[in-house]
Amino acid sequence: MAKVLYITANPKKERESVCLQVGRAFLNTYELINPLDEIIELDLYHEEIPFLDEDVFQGWQKIVRREQLTPIERHKLARINQLTDQFISADKYIFVTPMWNFGLPPKLKAYVDTICIAGKTFKYTDHGPVGLLTGKKAIHIQARGGVYSTGQARAMEFGDSYIRLVLGFMGITDVHSIIAEGTANSANYHRALYSAVQRAKKVAVHFARY
Repeated sequence: MAKVLYITANPKKERESVCLQVGRAFLNTYELINPLDEIIELDLYHEEIPFLDEDVFQGWQKIVRREQLTPIERHKLARINQLTDQFISADKYIFVTPMWNFGLPPKLKAYVDTICIAGKTFKYTDHGPVGLLTGKKAIHIQARGGVYSTGQARAMEFGDSYIRLVLGFMGITDVHSIIAEGTANSANYHRALYSAVQRAKKVAVHFARY
């Protein structure tokens, strides 16, 4: 039995969001194939995600110096540890995001900052950083208002490429993407949504079986 972390980063209601609708189709199909897997849904817009701020950095420095933490420092570091440990404990990851301003929602970037932790998800060596989360796999489901998979616009895509980069940095190299593009075009909206949902269902079967 695998532990699956279903991570969404979109404040919209599911029926109003392309990425969330595609994500739900993926997850429903996955659950039909693997009903015994443990699935944890993590809605980042309904979770406490600490930013890497002065409290966090001061707290980390105090730990090194063995100094007493303030209550707020202790709280934020405990929450970061909780999120990191939860991420490490999973076997599979499903990220569901929109593309905003060529990248990702700020809640997801803040979340990445809480899980990309030296000594826990990667380590430094004489030959450079090494990811510690090998043998795991991930899916990124993303909706884009425009088309960024071809032409000059490809150079403006910093969402899916960032997810792949940071996961690879942590040792997760088995990553696949399901992209719904051109959703801002009303003539293409339903076609893009339908196509992405059908692909999500097919990929979910494969993702569930290995």
